[in-house]
Amino acid sequence: MATWTGTPGVRGGSETAQMALLTFGAIGITFTWGIEMTYCTPYLLDLGLTKSNTSLVWIAGPLSGLIVQPVVGALADASTSKYGRRRPLMLLSTAMVAVCLFVLGFTKEIVGLVQADEEKAKGPTIALAVLAIYAVDFAINAVMSCSRSLIVDTLTVDKQQTGAAWFSRMSSVGHVVGYGLGAADLVGIFGEWMGDTQFKQLTIIAMVFMVVTNGITCWAVTERVLVAAPPSDVKGHFQIFRQIWSTILNMPPRVQAICRAQFWSWLGWFPYMFYGTTWIGETYFRYDVPKDAVASGDMLGDMGRIGSTSMVITSMITFTSAFVLPLLVESPDRKSATPWMPQSMSGFVARLGKYRPNILTTWIFGHLVFSAAMSLAPFATSYRFATLLVCLCGLPWTIAMWAPVALLGVEVNRMSTDGASTPPQYRRVSHNDDNIDGEDEDDIEMLSAEDPMHAPEVKASGELSGIYFGILNIFTTLPQFVGTFINMIIFAILEPGKSLDVGVGHGGVSAGAGSGDTSAPEDASEPTRDGPNAIAISLFIGAMSTVYAAWATRKLRYL
Repeated sequence: MATWTGTPGVRGGSETAQMALLTFGAIGITFTWGIEMTYCTPYLLDLGLTKSNTSLVWIAGPLSGLIVQPVVGALADASTSKYGRRRPLMLLSTAMVAVCLFVLGFTKEIVGLVQADEEKAKGPTIALAVLAIYAVDFAINAVMSCSRSLIVDTLTVDKQQTGAAWFSRMSSVGHVVGYGLGAADLVGIFGEWMGDTQFKQLTIIAMVFMVVTNGITCWAVTERVLVAAPPSDVKGHFQIFRQIWSTILNMPPRVQAICRAQFWSWLGWFPYMFYGTTWIGETYFRYDVPKDAVASGDMLGDMGRIGSTSMVITSMITFTSAFVLPLLVESPDRKSATPWMPQSMSGFVARLGKYRPNILTTWIFGHLVFSAAMSLAPFATSYRFATLLVCLCGLPWTIAMWAPVALLGVEVNRMSTDGASTPPQYRRVSHNDDNIDGEDEDDIEMLSAEDPMHAPEVKASGELSGIYFGILNIFTTLPQFVGTFINMIIFAILEPGKSLDVGVGHGGVSAGAGSGDTSAPEDASEPTRDGPNAIAISLFIGAMSTVYAAWATRKLRYL
C-alpha cells in the first residue's frame, strides 16, 4: 500500500474558477504546439531541407511522445517530493521549453556568433534548428504528461469528463490566441524589438505563454504527497521500462480498446497537424496568388500568415464547440448531466437530456466528420475550398482532444476506487485554507481527498495515472512513426519538379530552396497544376485510417 499525506486541492472560489486554474497550463502548451505546427515545416524548408528530409525531422514528435510521456509519468508516479508528484517536473520541463524556443527562433543569429560566413553556417544552422525542435518536443511532452495526470489525480470519477472538457477548452483558447497572433503582421505591429521576422516574435511570445500559464497552474494546485510507494514486483536497472511494458501487457480490456481507437485516429490526425497550414499556404500560392503580386522577402511569414488565417477560423470553431459540446454529451459515468454548466443553460440541457448522445457516439461522429473532410483534400483547387475543409475539422479536433482523455480518466479512477466501500470525498481549497474544517457544508465543492491514513483500501493500479496516460500517448505516437515514413515516401515521389508545391508560374513564387528566392531555376520546366499535391495525398490516406478508427471505437460499446 502507498502512504500519502496532505490533501489535493485547487484555489478558487467556484468550480468554474478551479477548473480553469487546474487546466490553465493547456493554453501555453497548445500555443507552443500551434507555433511549431504552423511555422516549423516552412521554417525548415526555408533553411534548405527537402520535404522528404523535413518529414524525418518530425520523428521528433512521436519519438519524444513514445519515450518521454510514459517515462516521465512513471517517474512522477513514484516521486516523493514534498511539492507533489507532478508540479516539480512540470516547472522544470517548462523552463527547458522556454530556453529551446529562444534557440529555435534565433538559430541563425546564434550560429552567426561563431561562424560569420553564411554558406559555411548553413549546415550548423540546420543542425541547431533540428536539435532545438527535438528538445522542444521532448520537454513539452513532459509538461503535457504532468498536466494531464494532475487532472486525473485531483478529480473524482464524476469530474473526469468536466476536467477533460476544461483542458480542451483551455487548449482551444491557446489555438485562438496562437493562430490569431500568427495571422497578424507582428513585425508591423510591434516593430523589430522582439525580432525581425514573424517566427522570431512568435517564439518569444510562446516562451512567455509557457512560463506564465504553467506557472499559474502549479501555483493554484496543491497535490497529495507520496510518502512511500507500494513495493514493486519489477526490479532491475530498467525498472521503469519493465514497469511500462508490464502495464501495457496487463491493461484492462476497455483501456486496450481506447488505445486501439487512438492509434488509428492519430494515423489520420498526424499529417493534418503538421502539414495542414503548409498545405493551405501552398494551395494559395499554387492557384490563387494574383499574377501581379510582388513576392515578399519573408516568404516563411507569408505562408504562415496565410495558413494561420484559416486556422483562426478553425480554432474559433474548436473554441465554441469545446465549451458547448460537453454540455450536450452524456457523462461517461452515466450521470444525468455534465457537472458544470452555466445556470442559464441548465434548463435547456435538462430538456434535451434524453436525446443526449454518449461520449462514444460523439467520438465516432468526430472520426467520420474528419474522414469526410480530409478525403476531399486532393480535390481542393482553391485556397477557399482548402480552408473550408480544414475548418470542418475544428469540431472533430475538439472531440479528439477530449473524448479519449475523459474515457481513460474514468477508467483510471475506477481502478482506484474499485473495491472501496466509499468513494473519496472532495472539498474546495480556498485562497485562505487555514480553517478548512470550519467551513460550512454549503461551501464544500470539490478537490480534496479524505485523510489517507483512514481512507478505504484501494488498488495500486489506480495510482499509476502517469503511466496510463503515458501509454495512451504511446498509442498516439506510434501511428506518427508510420505516418512519417508514409509521408517521406509520398514527398520523395511528388517532390517539386514532379508536383508543384509552391507554384512557380502563377505569381512568380518558386518553391525553390525556401530561402525567399522568387525566381525559378533556368533549366526548370513550367510545372503543371494538374499534378497531385503531396500533402493532399497524405491527408487523404489519413482520412482512410480514421474510417477504421470509427469502427474500432464502436467496439467499446460491447466491453
